[in-house]
Amino acid sequence: MAENERPLRRGWTTGTCAAAASKAACAALLSGDFPDPVLVTLPGGQQRAFALARWETGHHWAMAGIVKDAGDDPDVTHGALIMSTVRRGPKGSGITYKAGPGVGTVTRAGLPIPPGEASINPVPRKMIAQAIAEVAGEGGDFEVEISVENGEEMAKKTLNGRLGILGGISILGTTGIVIPYSCSAWIHSIYRGIDVARAAGLDHVAGATGSASEAAVQKFHDLPEIALIDMGDFVGGMLKYLRAHPLRRVTIAGGVAKMTKLAQGMLDVHSKRGAADLDALAEVALEAGAMADLAERIRGANMVAEAFQMAVAEGVPLGDMIAAKAWRTAASVLGDPGIELEILVFDRTGGFLGQAPFAPSHGVSRPRNRR
Repeated sequence: MAENERPLRRGWTTGTCAAAASKAACAALLSGDFPDPVLVTLPGGQQRAFALARWETGHHWAMAGIVKDAGDDPDVTHGALIMSTVRRGPKGSGITYKAGPGVGTVTRAGLPIPPGEASINPVPRKMIAQAIAEVAGEGGDFEVEISVENGEEMAKKTLNGRLGILGGISILGTTGIVIPYSCSAWIHSIYRGIDVARAAGLDHVAGATGSASEAAVQKFHDLPEIALIDMGDFVGGMLKYLRAHPLRRVTIAGGVAKMTKLAQGMLDVHSKRGAADLDALAEVALEAGAMADLAERIRGANMVAEAFQMAVAEGVPLGDMIAAKAWRTAASVLGDPGIELEILVFDRTGGFLGQAPFAPSHGVSRPRNRR
């Protein structure tokens, strides 16, 4: 490791912050005193102390707030003020949860929380209940209202609106810890998008690598927004979830560079995972009918997009050939004869360049990565 490098710092989920704030607020409701710092137990049994950023009491309620530290992860909620207001609940009600300002409300079926409920996921709910039990004992009756300052604005940078979570962000977390660049929130959104589509009775979803390909595939198939999955670079993650939670039809749509990577066996098509192999792309062009001089120019191209421009100019159906090879990679992950798979390739403006039509995704061995 270079002298100026350091390990990436881990952070804490919104669920952890909500649990810590709830514990502090409940303690103050019962005793009049806020513990600061407040100690919270993570799902794995570790404990972490958090300093309070805000605290207040009123008639039969107490509120505590904690600023979320996402570590070195580029999380949209880094620096958010997570607040919990705790009140006594009706006898026998147990712990109930309410969405305060900045926290979304679930409006569609298919999510871990039913419609009408605050978008506070199951693990954060368990953490909050445990945190309250640590100061109030088991079996207490409390209403917990979680709020996030500017949460409604933050939610505009997430997929909550598409998932039917309205009014703010979700309170998330499974381990309580944010691992930098794990992209857990994005992958969570992919899974929930598939769940919502299934619950709505859809039989076709389309995963896209970016906004241009998403708009193009929506127009290509006239799909409703709920059928669109913002897959990003996580092709493999989406396909593996679909293998366990199948729908009848799946389209993978993307630009030329990312679909070329998929064709070459890469299931994570982020630029950090490696570049497309232009030598291998030239060989595919030859299979598609390119002359030797075009293949040589593709080998020397600056980028995949330039190589495709060359092929299009000479009438070589490189897009169809790449789509066919990308289909084989994707189908090897799905491996389900009940799922029909399609690949669509678009240019950066959404122009159609190639297709591997719908076909059952079974009986396919994955091609070897040629890099």
